[in-house]
Amino acid sequence: QVQLVESGGGLVQAGGSLRLSCTVSGTGFSINNMRWYRQAPGNQRELVATITSGGSTNYGDSVKGRFTISRDNAKNTVYLQMNSLKPEDTAKYYCNADINRGYIRVYWGQGTQVTISS
Repeated sequence: QVQLVESGGGLVQAGGSLRLSCTVSGTGFSINNMRWYRQAPGNQRELVATITSGGSTNYGDSVKGRFTISRDNAKNTVYLQMNSLKPEDTAKYYCNADINRGYIRVYWGQGTQVTISS
């Protein structure tokens, strides 16, 4: 059984920072790409950032220069460092990973709420 568990969300003032973590648990797998998505009420889920198994990264235009995705392969964990936060960053943040157990399947975490006050 593979599970993704996010942590690190919360309430911060605009201009502040948060660091989200997402750890993959289970046995007998390897992890390819990992991603962070977010979804605000009434909006579609938005891809925030992607990191490959080799560490290459890509960001959505709305977070470039403010957010940094990273991963610790030894800990099966992906991070999202969020700086210069804006009220429009308020959303539920989800991690997502391509899990290889002989075949590749996408797994999702349960999400963590990030709220930015103005």
